[in-house]
Amino acid sequence: MSDQSGTKSIYSGRVVSLEVQDGKWEIVRHAPAVSILLQNESGELLCVKQFRHAVNAYTTEVPAGLIDAGETPEAAARRELQEEAGLDADMTLLTQFYSSPGFSDEELFIFKATNARESRLEMDEDEDIEVVWLRPETILSGLRDGSIKGSAATVTAALLALTGAPPASGMGAKVDQQGGDQQGRGQEGKGQEGRH
Repeated sequence: MSDQSGTKSIYSGRVVSLEVQDGKWEIVRHAPAVSILLQNESGELLCVKQFRHAVNAYTTEVPAGLIDAGETPEAAARRELQEEAGLDADMTLLTQFYSSPGFSDEELFIFKATNARESRLEMDEDEDIEVVWLRPETILSGLRDGSIKGSAATVTAALLALTGAPPASGMGAKVDQQGGDQQGRGQEGKGQEGRH
């Protein structure tokens, strides 16, 4: 189906939609997502191991997931941490960026978690996650030599952990406005994703 702007809708699914603009630009519309940087007293970074069907491999990533409809990025980060690691924490936005702007509009918000405490929410039915704690240097070294498969969010979190980057300034209002409904996706996207 095409509209008057020259945009043709090819596919619309639970997590992503594909459209072609002006007959040549293939664009993936993707709900926004969050990733969480949480370190223990030893400086190790909280990671989760899980099988990713898109790459047919087990990956080691920081906790992450889609922002649900009507949900703020901060609330999504707290929920994902509770689902994947059984922890709640105070969240501070470190940075936000487009994960792959050459073909997708997915925006990723990375939060630093502090004051962690036990608080578990039920995982999605299709999730099989192992929690591991790794030093940021170990993560980056493993990504370099191929012994660890990860994501852009994992690389960013490890680098931020090593550099001690300060929180993003003046971004709070933007985060609150963007929420989970940025792409018009809703709860139906949860559990498939989207977890980076």
